[in-house]
Amino acid sequence: MQFRINRELDLAAFAKTYAEQGLVQIPNLFDEETASYIESVLLSLPWRLVCQDDSKRNIILLPDQLRAMPAEERAALEAGIRRRAAENFGYAYLTYPMIQAAMSRWDPEHPIHQVTMLLNSPVFVSMAREIIGCPGVTKLDAQASNYRPGNFLTRHVDDGQKRERRAAYTIGFSRKWEPDWGGLLMFVDENKDISRAYLPRFNTLTVFDGLRLHSVSAISAFAPVPRLSIVGWFRDDAPAYFTA
Repeated sequence: MQFRINRELDLAAFAKTYAEQGLVQIPNLFDEETASYIESVLLSLPWRLVCQDDSKRNIILLPDQLRAMPAEERAALEAGIRRRAAENFGYAYLTYPMIQAAMSRWDPEHPIHQVTMLLNSPVFVSMAREIIGCPGVTKLDAQASNYRPGNFLTRHVDDGQKRERRAAYTIGFSRKWEPDWGGLLMFVDENKDISRAYLPRFNTLTVFDGLRLHSVSAISAFAPVPRLSIVGWFRDDAPAYFTA
């Protein structure tokens, strides 16, 4: 597959918006063929559930692990997820950690690794630098996410353990998403009001200051399709994940 980024993107204009607002949306990131291909790649992933246990430790569970879990244990896990969510902490959704998968050689024949390399290619890293005005960006962290009914991400900030995250990003791959389906990227102000909220639009890159309080609203029970995206951070720590 030959990936093609939209050559008509006005990066200078998007960079100006980001500098003024700390947030910018870039529609039509890829050409239609590339975006459709990435959508098909995401739909074919071997997803994992990411959530927390009772100690608030991040855990990732394979489908086989979930199926093998005794009913009482699984019920307790799900009850804990709901309890923590009610206390404004936590998340539960399907994930595929793209960087870890590539570096650990998971699923070596899967085309997701081509997408991972694209996001860390010189042209994409250069674009990230220009959008946020940070020449020190070295790489893009990335995970694929798949939100289904009941999945959510409560409000938080993305500071990173060593403050290496220069900006957060998400690339949407959900077609014709409706606001009543949930799954909105929401920004929360000091009064706990929603200052902005965005649909997970298809083939749209959203870049924002990760220190702004944000969340993903729970997916409605009646949402007919999954909320697909690639998310992560523009980072300035070294070394780069991959070399040419």
